[in-house]
Amino acid sequence: MTDQSVNFRNQAAVSSAAAGLAADRFGRVLVLGGGYTGHRFATALARLGIATTVSHRQAREPAQPATAPGPSQLHFDPAQGIRPSLEDLEGITHVLVTIPPDAAGRDPVLDQLGDLLAELPLQWLGYLSTTGVYGDTGGAWVDETSATVPGLERSRSRLACEQAWRQRNLPLQLFRLPAIYGPGRTPFQDLRQGTARLIHKPGQVFCRIHVDDLVGALLHNLALPAASRPDTLILADAYPCSSSETLGYAAQLLDCKLPVLQPYHQIAATMSPMARSFWSENRRVSSTLLRQGLGYSLRYPSFREGYRAILSALDQPATDPAALEPPMR
Repeated sequence: MTDQSVNFRNQAAVSSAAAGLAADRFGRVLVLGGGYTGHRFATALARLGIATTVSHRQAREPAQPATAPGPSQLHFDPAQGIRPSLEDLEGITHVLVTIPPDAAGRDPVLDQLGDLLAELPLQWLGYLSTTGVYGDTGGAWVDETSATVPGLERSRSRLACEQAWRQRNLPLQLFRLPAIYGPGRTPFQDLRQGTARLIHKPGQVFCRIHVDDLVGALLHNLALPAASRPDTLILADAYPCSSSETLGYAAQLLDCKLPVLQPYHQIAATMSPMARSFWSENRRVSSTLLRQGLGYSLRYPSFREGYRAILSALDQPATDPAALEPPMR
C-alpha cells in the first residue's frame, strides 16, 4: 500500500479534542474547501453528530449509504461563478474557510460569498492562513504577537485576505499554519522510489503540523467558550527542524539508504522558483498559546511521532473510506 492511500486512524485524537463539543451547540457547519484538511475536519464533525456541509469545485453524485456518518456536499466553484444561494446556506452557524487566495491574490470566498455570510446568524468563522505572513526571521521564533512582514507574494496575498476578512463584521478567528503533513504527505514514497533529495542549508529549519493535530486543535478550539478563543492562533507542532533531519528519520524507519547530500548553494539554480521560495525564508513558529494557553495536547509533538504512526498504518488494510485522502478541491 502506498502512502497516498493510507487508512490513518485518528479517532483518538478527534475524541479527545472534541470532549467539550455538543451537537446541540451548533446549527450547521459549513466547510469551504473539501481538500486535504477540509475533508478531514468535516468528517470529524459529522462523526460527532454535528450537521456538516463541505464544498467542492465539482458537483458530486449523491453519496451511497455509508457505515459512518459523513458531511453533505455543496457545489461551489468561484472561478466559474458557481455559488450557493442563501437558501442553500440556511441553518449555517459555523464556517471554516480553507480555500486559498486566487491567482489575483484575492479571497474568492469573500468576493463570492461575503455578503451572503453576513446575512447568516454566524457564531464563528474560522479562516486558515499561513505562518508565511511573518516573513523571514533568520530562524528566530515568532508567535501571535509578532509583526507581520511577509516577503513572498503568496504570503502578502494571505495577509491582504486576512485584513479583508477583519474588515467584515463577522465572528472571525484566524489560524496561521506552517506546512501540513500526514498520510500522503511524507518522504516515504520518494525514498522508496529513489526520488528523494537530501538538501542541506546551514541553519535552515522548517515548521509543520500533522493534519490530525490540525483537526484536533480546531475541534478543541470550538469546544472553548467563544470569549476564550484568541482572534489569531498559530497551529504548529513543538519541534522546528531541518529537512535533512526529517528525511534521515524517515529513511531510518524504512531501513533504506539516504540519497547523497546536496548543499543548497550548489543546487539552488536547478530548483524551480516555487521550490526555492520555500528555502528563502527561515523561522521558528511557536504554538505555546495553543498548547499552554488553551490546553491542547499535541498527539504528535514532533514529526517523529507522526511518521511512526503513519508508517505503522501503511501496511494495515483500509477499512474506513472516510480516512482515505480525498481528491483535492
